[in-house]
This record gives sequence, C-alpha cells and structure tokens, in this order.
Amino acid sequence: MNKTMERSGLGDSTYLPEALLRDPPNPCMKEARKEAEMAIFGSIDMLFEKTSVHFKEIGILIANCCIFNVVPSLFSMIVNRYKLREDVISYDLSGMGCSAGVLAIGFAKQLLQVHHNSYALVVSTENITENCYVGNDRSNILTNCFFRVGGAAILLSNRPSDRGSSKYQLTQTVQINTASSDRSYNCIFQDEDLEGHVGVTINKDLLVAANKAIKSNVTILGSMILPVSDKLLCLANYTMRRLNLGKLKPSSPDFKRAVDHLCAHVGGKPVLDEVERNLGFNDAYMEASRMTLYRFGNTSSSSVWYELAYSEAKGRVQKGDRVWQIQYGSGFKCSSAVWRALRNIDYDKTNPWSEEIDEFPVHPDISDEAFPFRFEPSK
Repeated sequence: MNKTMERSGLGDSTYLPEALLRDPPNPCMKEARKEAEMAIFGSIDMLFEKTSVHFKEIGILIANCCIFNVVPSLFSMIVNRYKLREDVISYDLSGMGCSAGVLAIGFAKQLLQVHHNSYALVVSTENITENCYVGNDRSNILTNCFFRVGGAAILLSNRPSDRGSSKYQLTQTVQINTASSDRSYNCIFQDEDLEGHVGVTINKDLLVAANKAIKSNVTILGSMILPVSDKLLCLANYTMRRLNLGKLKPSSPDFKRAVDHLCAHVGGKPVLDEVERNLGFNDAYMEASRMTLYRFGNTSSSSVWYELAYSEAKGRVQKGDRVWQIQYGSGFKCSSAVWRALRNIDYDKTNPWSEEIDEFPVHPDISDEAFPFRFEPSK
C-alpha cells in the first residue's frame, strides 16, 4: 500500500473517516452513519445557505452512495433531517459506482421534464468507514489507497424565475452501460477473499472495459456538441476507411473546440493519464482533475463537483463557457453532462478550495514507474 500511495497522485491533506484514524480503528455502523451524516448534511447545509431555497420547496430528491446501504435509506435520512414534504419524489441509487453522480443528474433532468415548476436536489457521496479492506490480497487494496471522504449537493430547477440566479444550464447528458458484457461486468467486483474479508477486486479487463464505455459515451456526446466541420471530417474519415481508400487511422475529434472546461472523474493517476492521452486534452484541461486527486483524493461520485469548484475558485468560468463532466465506474458505466455557464462565477466563501486556492496548482514529484499492485486475472 505504501508503494502504491507513492505513485497515486494523492497529497497529504485528503480526508479519512475519524473511525479509521483511531488506534485501534473502530469501523462500526455508528461511525459509518457519522461519516455519512457529516458529508451529506454538511453539503446540503451549505447549499441551502447559498441558494436561500426552503426545504419544503424540494419536490425531487435523489441520493447516491455505492456501497453503504442503511435502513432507513439515505434519502430517508435527508427527509427526516430537513423535514421535507411527504410527497417529495425520492430515489436512492446504490451499487452504481463512481459514475452515479452524473448519472443522477441525468435522472433528475428527466424527472424535471415531467414535473414542472420544481426543484430537484441531488446528493452524491461515498462511505469508507465500513468498507476499508483489511485483508492481504493485493488486488483489493486500491480502494484503501485512492478513496477518501467527500460529498456534494446540487440543486436543479426548471422554474423560469430561477434563470437569473442560476449558475449553469444543463444542455446534454449521456449514459452508457456495458454490463451486458461479462468482461465489463466482472472487471470491478465486490466479493470476499479467501479469508472472508470483503473487498473490491479489480481484474485485467478494467482498462479494456473503461476504454470501450468511454469511447461509446464520447461518440454519442460528440455527435451532440462538436462543430459541424469536425463531424464532417469524422464522417469522411470513417467513409474512406470503410471503402479502403488509403491506409487511414481513425479520426480523433478535437473536443477542445467543443468545451472550455473538463471535469474528468479522478479515479487515480493512471486513469487520468489514460483519459488525457485518449481524448487529446492538454495539462491545462486536466489541471482541475489532477489537483482534485491531489487535494481530496477519489471522492467517488462527488469528485467532478470538486473539480468544477476548483475552476470556479480560480475565476476561470466565464459566461457562455461549456463544462464537460465525465464519470466512469463499475458495471462498466460511463456518464457525461455538459453545462453552459449563465454568468461569470465570482468568489464564493463556501467553495471548498477558497482558503487555499492560491497554493495550487502544485507539481508533486511522482515516479513514472509502473504501479506495484497486482491485477486479478480476467474471469
């Protein structure tokens, strides 16, 4: 684990649950609820303070957490804490992996299309306290090395009166799920090791499954947001290759012409390196993702919101800018959302980066040596 951490891209200021920092650790249900309440209620409190929206106005609630499931559910915890209406439309997404945050945004968008004059609250988090792997199987240790505490609360509205105060307009969402493929389905799998310890196993099909899902997602999204000239070039390239008119390589569209800011799920350093290479983005576009990994670690489904907050804290999001959020995770799934800034994003004291944004970007000295963990063989 120490060797993996040295090459992980995480800094020393990420957050672990209090229960795991004790000696001895105390990963019990009570502590797990404490972690969940801190991340969820803290995010919602900040959100309602910023928007001045009253709890009773929330008509749709979507909460997502992958591997922490309690009774009553997470959305029931939220309803009870904030005394939301009895007729609030509530959903709890579990087991959806790191892509669930953007997927929940797409779900909220569909609900808002049929529930007019409504607010939708989306809450994304992950829980570590009871899900730290304590065995000795090296293929299960990655969750310990990369995942950290974090959470985000997002408020969406379809009320015309809110357009003037809103920060962004949601323009496109795309969700891809390749779980029909056994290789994709089994590449990230929660199970018990030979000693009975529960962990998340990652096998050698991960990068293949990820590339397939991301490629499918990007292909659909590109048809929506790329300039017409780029679409025609891709079409011409595809046609010529199908007709065997010369030895052409597949065309790679330039997404920098379609979006101004990229928030790619942090995953880990190897994942970000692969995204940068395959999508053709430069260091400037990847800065928010790499700094989020360094400062906060992999906060799972909430990570893209820390990345967007980074760009906002830097004062880089201007009116008319387009922001692309892309997340990928077990299943294998890939979700994208594109937003258009409705105004310049000013300083915000509740931004998680505000007190230290001037210290970034940093350039950690990370070895380029291969990761010292062992993938499980493909099933």
